[in-house]
Amino acid sequence: MRWKTLDDMELKDKTVLVRVDINVPVEAGHVTDATRIEKIVPTVRDILKAGGRPVLLAHFGRPKGEVVPEMSLRITLPSLEKALGCKVIFAEDCIGGPAKKAVAAMQPGDVVLLENTRFHKGEEKNDPMLAASMAALGQVYVNDAFSAAHRAHASTEGIAKLMPSCAGRLMEAELKALNAALGDPARPVAAVVGGAKVSTKLDLLGNLVTKVDHLIIGGGMANTFLVAQGIGVGKSLAEHDMADTARAILAKAADAGCTIHLPADVVVAREFAAGAASAVVAADACPEDAMILDAGPEAVAAIASVFETCRTLIWNGPLGAFEIEPFDAATNAAARTAAELTKAGKLVSVAGGGDTVAALNKAGAAGDFSYISTAGGAFLEWMEGKTLPGVAALMD
Repeated sequence: MRWKTLDDMELKDKTVLVRVDINVPVEAGHVTDATRIEKIVPTVRDILKAGGRPVLLAHFGRPKGEVVPEMSLRITLPSLEKALGCKVIFAEDCIGGPAKKAVAAMQPGDVVLLENTRFHKGEEKNDPMLAASMAALGQVYVNDAFSAAHRAHASTEGIAKLMPSCAGRLMEAELKALNAALGDPARPVAAVVGGAKVSTKLDLLGNLVTKVDHLIIGGGMANTFLVAQGIGVGKSLAEHDMADTARAILAKAADAGCTIHLPADVVVAREFAAGAASAVVAADACPEDAMILDAGPEAVAAIASVFETCRTLIWNGPLGAFEIEPFDAATNAAARTAAELTKAGKLVSVAGGGDTVAALNKAGAAGDFSYISTAGGAFLEWMEGKTLPGVAALMD
Protein backbone atom coordinates (compact mmCIF):
# COMPACT_ATOMS: atom_id res chain seq x y z
CA MET A 1 0.00 0.00 0.00
CA ARG A 2 1.22 3.48 -0.86
CA TRP A 3 -0.14 6.63 0.66
CA LYS A 4 1.35 9.96 1.63
CA THR A 5 1.65 11.12 5.24
CA LEU A 6 2.17 14.51 6.86
CA ASP A 7 5.92 13.98 6.42
CA ASP A 8 5.51 14.06 2.61
CA MET A 9 3.67 17.39 2.52
CA GLU A 10 4.84 21.00 2.53
CA LEU A 11 2.58 22.56 5.19
CA LYS A 12 4.30 25.84 6.07
CA ASP A 13 1.92 28.80 5.65
CA LYS A 14 -0.72 26.47 4.15
CA THR A 15 -4.34 26.15 5.27
CA VAL A 16 -4.72 22.44 5.98
CA LEU A 17 -8.20 20.89 5.86
CA VAL A 18 -8.22 17.98 8.31
CA ARG A 19 -11.08 15.43 8.23
CA VAL A 20 -11.38 14.11 11.78
CA ASP A 21 -13.81 11.86 13.62
CA ILE A 22 -14.96 13.59 16.78
CA ASN A 23 -18.42 12.00 16.73
CA VAL A 24 -18.29 11.54 20.51
CA PRO A 25 -20.98 10.47 23.00
CA VAL A 26 -22.81 13.37 24.64
CA GLU A 27 -25.19 13.55 27.59
CA ALA A 28 -26.94 16.64 28.94
CA GLY A 29 -24.87 18.86 26.66
CA HIS A 30 -21.50 17.49 27.75
CA VAL A 31 -19.03 15.09 26.10
CA THR A 32 -18.95 11.89 28.19
CA ASP A 33 -16.00 10.20 26.46
CA ALA A 34 -13.35 12.34 24.74
CA THR A 35 -11.24 9.43 23.44
CA ARG A 36 -11.85 10.25 19.77
CA ILE A 37 -10.99 13.89 20.36
CA GLU A 38 -7.75 12.97 22.15
CA LYS A 39 -6.71 10.71 19.24
CA ILE A 40 -6.59 13.60 16.74
CA VAL A 41 -4.19 15.67 18.87
CA PRO A 42 -0.91 14.34 17.33
CA THR A 43 -2.07 15.25 13.82
CA VAL A 44 -3.21 18.77 14.73
CA ARG A 45 -0.05 19.46 16.73
CA ASP A 46 2.23 18.21 13.94
CA ILE A 47 0.48 20.49 11.44
CA LEU A 48 0.94 23.46 13.78
CA LYS A 49 4.58 22.51 14.35
CA ALA A 50 5.14 22.46 10.57
CA GLY A 51 3.72 25.97 10.27
CA GLY A 52 0.34 24.93 8.88
CA ARG A 53 -3.10 26.28 9.82
CA PRO A 54 -5.40 23.34 10.74
CA VAL A 55 -9.08 23.62 9.80
CA LEU A 56 -11.11 20.70 11.14
CA LEU A 57 -13.90 19.05 9.14
CA ALA A 58 -16.14 16.55 10.95
CA HIS A 59 -19.62 15.07 11.17
CA PHE A 60 -21.72 14.66 14.30
CA GLY A 61 -24.72 12.37 14.60
CA ARG A 62 -27.18 11.78 11.75
CA PRO A 63 -28.91 15.09 10.96
CA LYS A 64 -29.76 13.83 7.43
CA GLY A 65 -28.85 17.03 5.63
CA GLU A 66 -30.79 19.33 7.95
CA VAL A 67 -29.48 21.86 10.49
CA VAL A 68 -30.22 20.22 13.85
CA PRO A 69 -29.04 22.53 16.68
CA GLU A 70 -28.44 19.68 19.15
CA MET A 71 -26.10 18.07 16.62
CA SER A 72 -23.89 21.14 16.31
CA LEU A 73 -20.17 20.46 16.70
CA ARG A 74 -20.01 23.50 18.98
CA ILE A 75 -20.72 21.04 21.81
CA THR A 76 -17.26 19.52 21.34
CA LEU A 77 -15.37 22.83 21.72
CA PRO A 78 -14.55 22.61 25.47
CA SER A 79 -13.21 19.06 25.11
CA LEU A 80 -11.33 19.96 21.93
CA GLU A 81 -9.69 22.99 23.55
CA LYS A 82 -8.76 20.96 26.61
CA ALA A 83 -7.19 18.17 24.51
CA LEU A 84 -5.27 20.55 22.22
CA GLY A 85 -4.31 22.97 24.96
CA CYS A 86 -5.32 25.99 22.87
CA LYS A 87 -8.35 28.05 21.84
CA VAL A 88 -10.37 26.69 18.92
CA ILE A 89 -12.29 29.09 16.66
CA PHE A 90 -15.73 27.82 15.64
CA ALA A 91 -17.32 28.54 12.26
CA GLU A 92 -21.12 28.29 11.92
CA ASP A 93 -20.89 26.40 8.60
CA CYS A 94 -18.38 24.20 6.77
CA ILE A 95 -18.66 26.23 3.54
CA GLY A 96 -19.65 29.73 2.45
CA GLY A 97 -19.31 33.02 4.32
CA PRO A 98 -18.90 31.79 7.92
CA ALA A 99 -16.22 29.25 6.93
CA LYS A 100 -14.34 31.67 4.65
CA LYS A 101 -14.36 34.39 7.31
CA ALA A 102 -13.02 32.10 10.05
CA VAL A 103 -10.28 30.72 7.80
CA ALA A 104 -9.25 34.16 6.48
CA ALA A 105 -8.86 35.48 10.05
CA MET A 106 -6.52 32.65 11.15
CA GLN A 107 -3.20 33.59 12.71
CA PRO A 108 -0.20 31.24 13.19
CA GLY A 109 -1.10 28.77 15.96
CA ASP A 110 -4.85 29.07 15.43
CA VAL A 111 -7.15 26.05 14.99
CA VAL A 112 -10.58 26.33 13.33
CA LEU A 113 -13.47 23.86 13.71
CA LEU A 114 -16.09 24.00 10.96
CA GLU A 115 -19.73 23.10 11.60
CA ASN A 116 -21.13 19.59 11.04
CA THR A 117 -20.57 18.51 7.42
CA ARG A 118 -23.78 16.43 7.57
CA PHE A 119 -25.88 19.59 7.90
CA HIS A 120 -25.57 19.57 4.09
CA LYS A 121 -27.48 16.97 2.05
CA GLY A 122 -24.53 16.83 -0.36
CA GLU A 123 -22.18 15.36 2.25
CA GLU A 124 -23.54 11.81 2.27
CA LYS A 125 -24.31 12.02 -1.49
CA ASN A 126 -20.65 12.88 -2.16
CA ASP A 127 -21.83 15.97 -4.06
CA PRO A 128 -18.93 17.37 -6.18
CA MET A 129 -20.14 20.96 -5.60
CA LEU A 130 -19.99 20.56 -1.81
CA ALA A 131 -16.57 18.90 -2.03
CA ALA A 132 -15.32 21.77 -4.22
CA SER A 133 -16.70 24.38 -1.80
CA MET A 134 -14.83 22.75 1.09
CA ALA A 135 -11.64 22.29 -0.98
CA ALA A 136 -11.66 26.02 -1.83
CA LEU A 137 -10.98 26.80 1.84
CA GLY A 138 -7.47 25.31 1.90
CA GLN A 139 -4.40 24.11 0.02
CA VAL A 140 -3.82 20.66 1.55
CA TYR A 141 -6.23 17.89 2.64
CA VAL A 142 -5.45 15.48 5.47
CA ASN A 143 -7.74 12.55 6.26
CA ASP A 144 -7.35 11.46 9.87
CA ALA A 145 -10.74 9.73 10.12
CA PHE A 146 -10.18 6.07 9.26
CA SER A 147 -13.42 5.29 11.11
CA ALA A 148 -15.32 7.18 8.36
CA ALA A 149 -13.14 5.96 5.48
CA HIS A 150 -15.63 3.26 4.43
CA ARG A 151 -18.06 5.99 3.42
CA ALA A 152 -17.72 7.77 0.06
CA HIS A 153 -18.80 11.19 1.34
CA ALA A 154 -17.86 14.67 0.13
CA SER A 155 -15.55 15.29 3.10
CA THR A 156 -13.94 11.83 3.08
CA GLU A 157 -13.52 11.00 -0.59
CA GLY A 158 -14.72 13.80 -2.89
CA ILE A 159 -12.42 16.46 -1.48
CA ALA A 160 -9.33 14.17 -1.55
CA LYS A 161 -9.51 14.06 -5.35
CA LEU A 162 -9.43 17.83 -5.66
CA MET A 163 -6.24 18.76 -3.81
CA PRO A 164 -2.91 17.42 -2.51
CA SER A 165 -3.92 14.80 0.07
CA CYS A 166 -2.37 12.61 2.73
CA ALA A 167 -3.10 10.51 5.81
CA GLY A 168 -3.00 12.04 9.28
CA ARG A 169 -1.17 10.35 12.15
CA LEU A 170 -4.19 8.33 13.34
CA MET A 171 -5.03 7.18 9.80
CA GLU A 172 -1.35 6.37 9.20
CA ALA A 173 -1.15 4.23 12.36
CA GLU A 174 -4.36 2.39 11.45
CA LEU A 175 -3.23 1.66 7.88
CA LYS A 176 0.18 0.43 9.05
CA ALA A 177 -1.42 -1.85 11.65
CA LEU A 178 -3.94 -3.30 9.19
CA ASN A 179 -1.29 -3.82 6.54
CA ALA A 180 0.82 -5.68 9.12
CA ALA A 181 -2.19 -7.86 9.98
CA LEU A 182 -3.66 -8.67 6.55
CA GLY A 183 -1.70 -6.92 3.81
CA ASP A 184 1.78 -8.30 4.32
CA PRO A 185 1.72 -10.22 7.64
CA ALA A 186 4.38 -12.29 9.33
CA ARG A 187 3.17 -15.90 9.16
CA PRO A 188 1.56 -18.02 10.47
CA VAL A 189 -1.50 -15.78 10.93
CA ALA A 190 -4.40 -16.54 13.30
CA ALA A 191 -7.75 -14.79 13.47
CA VAL A 192 -10.26 -14.87 16.31
CA VAL A 193 -13.81 -14.16 15.17
CA GLY A 194 -16.56 -14.20 17.76
CA GLY A 195 -19.96 -12.69 18.29
CA ALA A 196 -23.55 -13.75 18.04
CA LYS A 197 -24.33 -14.40 14.39
CA VAL A 198 -22.67 -15.95 11.36
CA SER A 199 -25.07 -14.00 9.12
CA THR A 200 -23.53 -10.65 10.12
CA LYS A 201 -19.98 -11.82 9.40
CA LEU A 202 -20.31 -13.87 6.22
CA ASP A 203 -18.07 -11.61 4.12
CA LEU A 204 -15.55 -11.45 6.95
CA LEU A 205 -15.32 -15.24 7.35
CA GLY A 206 -15.24 -15.78 3.58
CA ASN A 207 -12.30 -13.39 3.19
CA LEU A 208 -10.36 -14.52 6.26
CA VAL A 209 -10.26 -18.22 5.36
CA THR A 210 -8.31 -17.25 2.23
CA LYS A 211 -5.90 -14.99 4.15
CA VAL A 212 -5.11 -16.67 7.49
CA ASP A 213 -3.66 -20.00 8.56
CA HIS A 214 -5.88 -20.47 11.63
CA LEU A 215 -9.44 -19.24 12.19
CA ILE A 216 -10.73 -19.52 15.76
CA ILE A 217 -14.52 -19.19 15.93
CA GLY A 218 -16.22 -18.29 19.21
CA GLY A 219 -19.44 -16.96 20.70
CA GLY A 220 -22.85 -17.78 19.27
CA MET A 221 -21.22 -18.20 15.84
CA ALA A 222 -19.40 -21.31 17.08
CA ASN A 223 -22.77 -22.84 18.00
CA THR A 224 -23.97 -22.43 14.42
CA PHE A 225 -20.87 -24.27 13.17
CA LEU A 226 -21.49 -27.05 15.72
CA VAL A 227 -25.07 -27.35 14.44
CA ALA A 228 -23.68 -27.56 10.89
CA GLN A 229 -21.74 -30.64 11.99
CA GLY A 230 -24.86 -32.31 13.38
CA ILE A 231 -24.10 -31.47 17.03
CA GLY A 232 -27.00 -30.54 19.35
CA VAL A 233 -26.61 -27.23 21.19
CA GLY A 234 -29.71 -27.30 23.40
CA LYS A 235 -31.23 -23.87 23.91
CA SER A 236 -28.07 -22.06 22.81
CA LEU A 237 -28.10 -19.06 20.50
CA ALA A 238 -27.55 -20.54 17.02
CA GLU A 239 -28.68 -19.82 13.47
CA HIS A 240 -29.99 -23.20 12.38
CA ASP A 241 -30.90 -21.80 8.95
CA MET A 242 -27.23 -20.91 8.37
CA ALA A 243 -25.97 -24.49 8.67
CA ASP A 244 -25.44 -24.87 4.89
CA THR A 245 -23.52 -21.59 4.84
CA ALA A 246 -21.33 -22.72 7.75
CA ARG A 247 -20.55 -25.97 5.91
CA ALA A 248 -19.63 -23.97 2.79
CA ILE A 249 -17.21 -21.85 4.86
CA LEU A 250 -15.66 -25.02 6.33
CA ALA A 251 -15.18 -26.39 2.81
CA LYS A 252 -13.69 -23.12 1.54
CA ALA A 253 -11.27 -23.09 4.49
CA ALA A 254 -10.18 -26.66 3.76
CA ASP A 255 -9.50 -25.75 0.11
CA ALA A 256 -7.49 -22.69 1.19
CA GLY A 257 -5.42 -24.59 3.76
CA CYS A 258 -6.93 -22.66 6.67
CA THR A 259 -7.56 -24.64 9.88
CA ILE A 260 -10.84 -23.74 11.58
CA HIS A 261 -10.87 -24.19 15.35
CA LEU A 262 -14.14 -24.78 17.20
CA PRO A 263 -14.34 -25.37 20.97
CA ALA A 264 -13.79 -28.96 22.12
CA ASP A 265 -15.49 -28.18 25.42
CA VAL A 266 -17.97 -25.51 26.47
CA VAL A 267 -19.47 -23.86 29.55
CA VAL A 268 -23.22 -24.42 29.84
CA ALA A 269 -25.92 -22.97 32.09
CA ARG A 270 -29.69 -23.03 32.37
CA GLU A 271 -29.93 -19.25 32.64
CA PHE A 272 -27.96 -16.29 31.38
CA ALA A 273 -27.40 -14.41 34.62
CA ALA A 274 -24.46 -13.31 36.76
CA GLY A 275 -23.25 -16.15 38.95
CA ALA A 276 -25.65 -18.66 37.35
CA ALA A 277 -24.84 -22.32 38.09
CA SER A 278 -22.68 -23.57 35.23
CA ALA A 279 -20.81 -26.69 34.16
CA VAL A 280 -18.09 -27.62 31.69
CA VAL A 281 -19.09 -30.32 29.19
CA ALA A 282 -17.78 -31.64 25.88
CA ALA A 283 -18.96 -29.53 22.95
CA ASP A 284 -21.19 -32.39 21.75
CA ALA A 285 -22.77 -32.94 25.18
CA CYS A 286 -24.82 -29.78 25.80
CA PRO A 287 -28.00 -30.76 27.70
CA GLU A 288 -31.22 -30.04 25.83
CA ASP A 289 -32.42 -27.61 28.52
CA ALA A 290 -29.12 -25.69 28.74
CA MET A 291 -27.27 -23.15 26.63
CA ILE A 292 -23.61 -22.74 25.69
CA LEU A 293 -22.34 -19.44 27.06
CA ASP A 294 -18.55 -19.75 26.83
CA ALA A 295 -15.69 -21.87 25.56
CA GLY A 296 -14.27 -24.34 28.09
CA PRO A 297 -10.76 -24.70 29.57
CA GLU A 298 -9.68 -27.31 27.00
CA ALA A 299 -10.69 -24.93 24.19
CA VAL A 300 -8.79 -22.10 25.88
CA ALA A 301 -5.64 -24.24 26.13
CA ALA A 302 -5.96 -25.13 22.43
CA ILE A 303 -6.30 -21.44 21.51
CA ALA A 304 -3.19 -20.60 23.56
CA SER A 305 -1.28 -23.31 21.68
CA VAL A 306 -2.33 -21.79 18.34
CA PHE A 307 -1.26 -18.32 19.47
CA GLU A 308 2.15 -19.65 20.48
CA THR A 309 2.79 -21.02 16.99
CA CYS A 310 1.71 -17.82 15.21
CA ARG A 311 3.43 -14.54 14.41
CA THR A 312 0.33 -12.43 13.68
CA LEU A 313 -3.12 -12.29 15.31
CA ILE A 314 -6.28 -10.49 14.20
CA TRP A 315 -9.10 -10.38 16.75
CA ASN A 316 -12.75 -9.46 16.24
CA GLY A 317 -15.43 -10.45 18.75
CA PRO A 318 -15.55 -12.29 22.10
CA LEU A 319 -15.39 -16.06 22.67
CA GLY A 320 -18.39 -16.11 25.00
CA ALA A 321 -20.99 -13.98 26.78
CA PHE A 322 -18.18 -11.83 28.21
CA GLU A 323 -20.50 -9.20 29.71
CA ILE A 324 -21.43 -11.50 32.61
CA GLU A 325 -19.22 -13.57 34.93
CA PRO A 326 -18.31 -16.42 34.81
CA PHE A 327 -18.91 -16.46 31.03
CA ASP A 328 -16.03 -14.06 30.39
CA ALA A 329 -13.37 -16.60 31.39
CA ALA A 330 -12.39 -17.85 27.91
CA THR A 331 -12.20 -14.36 26.38
CA ASN A 332 -10.17 -13.08 29.35
CA ALA A 333 -7.72 -16.00 29.33
CA ALA A 334 -7.15 -15.97 25.56
CA ALA A 335 -6.78 -12.17 25.50
CA ARG A 336 -4.20 -12.27 28.28
CA THR A 337 -2.21 -14.97 26.47
CA ALA A 338 -2.20 -12.84 23.30
CA ALA A 339 -1.15 -9.79 25.32
CA GLU A 340 1.73 -11.67 26.99
CA LEU A 341 3.03 -13.01 23.67
CA THR A 342 2.79 -9.52 22.15
CA LYS A 343 4.62 -7.98 25.08
CA ALA A 344 7.36 -10.60 24.68
CA GLY A 345 7.77 -9.60 21.02
CA LYS A 346 6.54 -12.95 19.71
CA LEU A 347 3.23 -11.78 18.22
CA VAL A 348 1.82 -8.82 16.28
CA SER A 349 -1.74 -8.45 17.55
CA VAL A 350 -4.38 -6.23 15.95
CA ALA A 351 -7.94 -6.05 17.28
CA GLY A 352 -11.07 -4.07 16.44
CA GLY A 353 -14.84 -3.83 16.68
CA GLY A 354 -17.04 -2.47 19.49
CA ASP A 355 -17.48 -5.62 21.57
CA THR A 356 -13.84 -6.52 20.99
CA VAL A 357 -12.50 -3.31 22.48
CA ALA A 358 -14.82 -3.65 25.49
CA ALA A 359 -13.86 -7.31 26.00
CA LEU A 360 -10.11 -6.67 25.79
CA ASN A 361 -10.39 -3.72 28.16
CA LYS A 362 -12.38 -5.87 30.59
CA ALA A 363 -9.66 -8.54 30.41
CA GLY A 364 -7.01 -5.92 31.15
CA ALA A 365 -5.21 -6.99 27.97
CA ALA A 366 -5.85 -4.06 25.61
CA GLY A 367 -2.76 -2.10 26.63
CA ASP A 368 -0.37 -4.81 25.44
CA PHE A 369 -1.94 -5.47 22.02
CA SER A 370 0.08 -4.07 19.11
CA TYR A 371 -2.89 -2.05 17.89
CA ILE A 372 -6.54 -1.70 18.80
CA SER A 373 -8.78 -0.09 16.22
CA THR A 374 -11.81 1.86 17.40
CA ALA A 375 -13.03 2.27 13.82
CA GLY A 376 -15.91 -0.21 13.94
CA GLY A 377 -17.48 -0.45 10.47
CA ALA A 378 -14.34 0.60 8.60
CA PHE A 379 -12.25 -2.00 10.45
CA LEU A 380 -14.76 -4.75 9.60
CA GLU A 381 -14.98 -3.76 5.93
CA TRP A 382 -11.18 -3.80 5.70
CA MET A 383 -11.17 -7.32 7.20
CA GLU A 384 -13.82 -8.31 4.67
CA GLY A 385 -11.41 -7.36 1.89
CA LYS A 386 -13.45 -4.38 0.72
CA THR A 387 -11.96 -1.21 -0.75
CA LEU A 388 -12.47 1.78 1.55
CA PRO A 389 -13.26 4.90 -0.53
CA GLY A 390 -11.57 7.28 1.92
CA VAL A 391 -8.35 5.26 1.81
CA ALA A 392 -8.43 4.63 -1.95
CA ALA A 393 -8.77 8.38 -2.57
CA LEU A 394 -5.48 8.98 -0.73
CA MET A 395 -3.73 6.39 -2.89
CA ASP A 396 -4.87 7.62 -6.31
